[in-house]
Amino acid sequence: MVDLEKLKNIFKELVNIYSPSKNEKEACDYVVNYLKNLGCEIYLDESQHKYGGNCPTIFSVLRGNKNGAVTLSAHIDVVEPNKSVKIIEEGNIIKTDGSTTLGGDDKAGVAVILYALEYLVKNKIEHEDIYCMITPGEEAGMLGARNIDWEEVYKHINPAKNTIVLDNAGKSKYIAYQAPACNNFEITVHGKKAHAGIEPEKGISSIQVISEIISKMDILRIDELTTANISYINSDFPTNVVPDKTICKGELRSHSYEKIQSVLNSYESICKEVCEKFDASYDFDYIQAYPLLRSTDDLQFAKLFQDCYKKIGVDSELQVIGGGSDANFYAEQGFNAIIIGVGMQKVHTTDEYLEVDEMKIAAEVLLEYLMRD
Repeated sequence: MVDLEKLKNIFKELVNIYSPSKNEKEACDYVVNYLKNLGCEIYLDESQHKYGGNCPTIFSVLRGNKNGAVTLSAHIDVVEPNKSVKIIEEGNIIKTDGSTTLGGDDKAGVAVILYALEYLVKNKIEHEDIYCMITPGEEAGMLGARNIDWEEVYKHINPAKNTIVLDNAGKSKYIAYQAPACNNFEITVHGKKAHAGIEPEKGISSIQVISEIISKMDILRIDELTTANISYINSDFPTNVVPDKTICKGELRSHSYEKIQSVLNSYESICKEVCEKFDASYDFDYIQAYPLLRSTDDLQFAKLFQDCYKKIGVDSELQVIGGGSDANFYAEQGFNAIIIGVGMQKVHTTDEYLEVDEMKIAAEVLLEYLMRD
C-alpha cells in the first residue's frame, strides 16, 4: 500500500530544508503549498510574534465524504546543529555524516502525514474529514502549541478532538496515551556576606545552606510516575567572600497534579526548616512548564488505533511516557491525543538516524486508520 520511495523522497525534501526552532518559515511554506495542492483548506495561526519566531502554526482540513473526523499533528522544527545536512542512506537506515542532526524528529512525522493525505487524494479513497496541526518551536519548549490563539482558531477551523501525534521516538508499534505534567522550580537562598579569611563566622554561606536543602530533597526517581531533577546551581563570588546569594533551578514531573503539589510543598518545607537553622532566608518559586496528557475516553481511541496495527500485522503496545510534547498542550484544550512512533532513533544528537521500515509502518497504520470502514 505504501510507495516507499515516494515516502522517502518527501522526507528527504523536508530534511534538506533548514528549520531550527523559531526559524521554520521555509519548511512552513513547503508544507502549506503541499497541503494546498491536495485541496486542503488552510488557516495559519500567526502567534509566533509572542516568542520571536517566524513561522505560524499550520491548521488545515481535507474535507471527506464519510462521517467522522480526526486530527493529525507533527512539528516542523528540528534540533541544532542541523544546517547543510548530508543525507546518507544505508539499507534500512537514513542518517547524516555525523556533523549534524538528521531532523527525523519530527520531519518523519510530517512526511508520513503528507504522504497519507496525498495517497487518499490521488487514489480517490473515501475518508472522513482530516484535520492537521503542524507546529513550530516544539523543540524549544512547545512554543507553537503553547502559544496558539485558540479563540481565533475556532473562528476559522474546528479540529477534531481525536488527535494522532506522529512524534514518538523508537519503534512505530508504541502508542503513547499518557504523559506527565511538568513544573519548573527555582530556589534562591539569601545568606550574609563576610570576609572569608578575617571574620567568616560573621557570615552566612548561602552555598552551605542550599547544599543542605538539596541534600534533604527527594530528587531523580521519586516513584513510578514522578521524577525531579536539579540542573543549575549558581553563586558567583570571590573566594574571600562568604556568598550571600545562591540560586538553584530544577524540574518536577508527574502524572498526578496532586503529587506535584505535594512534592513542591515538601521542598518549601525543607527550605523553611534549613533556613531557620542557619538564620538565612529564601525565595521559592515554581511555574507549570506543560500540563498533563491523559486519555479522555478510557482508552477507546487508543485501542481503536491498536486494532489498526493488528490489521497490518504489527503487535502494538500502549505506553505511558515520561516526556512532554505538543500533545500535552492539546490535552489542555480538550483534545484526546495519542502519540505514535515513526522510527526516529538517537534523537537530539548528531548520531540520529531513521529506521525506514518503521516510518513505513507508521504510514501503513495511519492509512489503515484513515481508510477503515
